[in-house]
Amino acid sequence: MARAATTSDVFNAIAEPQRREILALLRAGERPVADLAQELGMSQPGASKHLRVLREVGLVRFRGAGKQRLYGLDARGLRPVHEWVGGFQRYWNESFDRLDSYVQDLKQAREED
Repeated sequence: MARAATTSDVFNAIAEPQRREILALLRAGERPVADLAQELGMSQPGASKHLRVLREVGLVRFRGAGKQRLYGLDARGLRPVHEWVGGFQRYWNESFDRLDSYVQDLKQAREED
């Protein structure tokens, strides 16, 4: 099966760790590419390439501010990821419920000893 192009699929776009770091940095608000590049320890052209990919899949937006472009998070693009991960919520809830029951049993056993 052929792999989807990085620029057409949000899952492939966020598979790259530095792109996830960019998204995490943008949670705090808009930032120029130079700031992002410096924070990540990469070149400005490298950061721009990552931002282009994130922009093409709808995770990042930009606006002009004088001579700068300010990039910001567009979390609406994460909806497919959120929905996919949400499918595992029941599994985790059941696992935590079992763990809670086990801990309660241990506490009760200690109190009886």
